[in-house]
Amino acid sequence: MDKLLIEGGRRLEGSIAVSGAKNAALPILAAGLLTSDPLMVSNVPKLHDVATTLKLLAGMGVRSSQEGDCVTIDASTINAPHAPYDLVRTMRASILVLGPLLARFGEARVSLPGGCAIGQRPVDQHIKGLQAMGAQIGIEHGDVVAKSSRLRGARIITDMVTVTGTENLMMAATLAQGESIIENAAREPEVVDLANALIAMGARIEGAGSDRISIQGVERLHGASHRVMPDRIEAGTFLCAVAAAGGRLRLTSVTPSTMDATLEKLREAGAQIETGPDWIDLMMNARPKAINLRTAPFPGFATDMQAQMMAMNTVAEGAGVITETIFENRFMHVLEMQRLGADITIEGNTAIVRGVPTLSGASVMATDLRASAGLVIAGLVADGQTVVDRIYHLDRGYESMEAKLSGVGACIRRAS
Repeated sequence: MDKLLIEGGRRLEGSIAVSGAKNAALPILAAGLLTSDPLMVSNVPKLHDVATTLKLLAGMGVRSSQEGDCVTIDASTINAPHAPYDLVRTMRASILVLGPLLARFGEARVSLPGGCAIGQRPVDQHIKGLQAMGAQIGIEHGDVVAKSSRLRGARIITDMVTVTGTENLMMAATLAQGESIIENAAREPEVVDLANALIAMGARIEGAGSDRISIQGVERLHGASHRVMPDRIEAGTFLCAVAAAGGRLRLTSVTPSTMDATLEKLREAGAQIETGPDWIDLMMNARPKAINLRTAPFPGFATDMQAQMMAMNTVAEGAGVITETIFENRFMHVLEMQRLGADITIEGNTAIVRGVPTLSGASVMATDLRASAGLVIAGLVADGQTVVDRIYHLDRGYESMEAKLSGVGACIRRAS
């Protein structure tokens, strides 16, 4: 099992090109199930979750080819609309094949998903929406089993804002008969990116990026080409690393307009930030100031950036209060940060972080994807060596993180 060895205390200087967004690439690849024509997706990051998705599709009979960052999906040869547990259990995003399979083939069997252990993420909103569209759905031996001769358009009001639920229902609705409206829809940029890919395939979608999405069903979708948006979470992670360790960083191949909440908090911490159409410059020449934040659905502060911001707060001046409203188990990295000398107190869904002048290197264990990134940032500012174990979590969502950080002056390497 691989681990990262980090010698902390170095300023970071240089430039990093941001990869394509994992949380956009996965649903877009699943959208390839909606057509028998090839779907070409570029700017696809080289991640474990992407490899798992392609393996899952291959198990159904989908052909795919990959050249550089471009993946071509050919779902004309599907022979088994079934997503088995051995693959689904490692990645919650596997549930995204449910809507497309049901819409195109009239049936689907998808195992209930797994993924990071950061809290309950039920799929009841997916099922509720598909049932509203006329699907017959049951749970058999741990699988969601769905059937429908053809889905019908419906008005769906989700009980909560759910990104994957919005994406699944939007994909299913593209081939449904009549108009579907999703109320209380997720507004995340990744939802908009999926909508843009579907529109390129011939879907009729309006309102993506708002809390009300309208989809007029069509008879069939066709092939298309689409470029995945930049990963705003990867970008925010590197900016937090420089804000904590000090230095100057330019991010390229990035979309600053998708990162307003993160950039605002970094400015509050004392970072000097300039942006352009596809670049961000951040300079930090002093110890950061502690910031308060509360996670919320987009355009609020992303829960996927909470651990990284907490890592910055551990060495900031003053005390910051971090409130997690999305996932109930997303403070599991706190115990590991405390091993590095962080002063953090948990009260329910709130963490009080009192900054200390420096952390001290130690061996820590990653508990989930974003916790891994937070521990790497903490290791970059800690005295001595920090060993981050179980980084297979990190490989699910960050492409060559150690190489990118080494390129801007960090002393970090991977070891088996």
